[in-house]
Amino acid sequence: MKQSDWSIPEKPYDLRERLVNFAAICVRLVQYLHTKGPIAAELSKQILTASNSAGANYEEADDGSSARDKLAKRRIALREIKETHFRLRVLRNSGLLSEKHDPVIQESLELKRILAKIVLNSGG
Repeated sequence: MKQSDWSIPEKPYDLRERLVNFAAICVRLVQYLHTKGPIAAELSKQILTASNSAGANYEEADDGSSARDKLAKRRIALREIKETHFRLRVLRNSGLLSEKHDPVIQESLELKRILAKIVLNSGG
């Protein structure tokens, strides 16, 4: 995948893999944002943390000690993906991201909806 290509070519059925792929594209996006000045760099740190935390917490949910623990970790994953989505939208609305980055923003929205449905169906 070229640095200037922000499309999401593969959307695996396995949510864990999809979250890994999303975190990886966010790593590339953070590298790009660090070339856009101090505000973009500061916001990008939060995107890096939140996008990676979403996947990590979803993975950890599998090893939850109880159904309640599993749900708590899934809720954290949802909060982190919501934060990522919000910050991506802020960067887009401020002009630091352009329409070529919209596939990344769209993927964050899709992941947010998927995780919200999982949390809701898990009793949360």
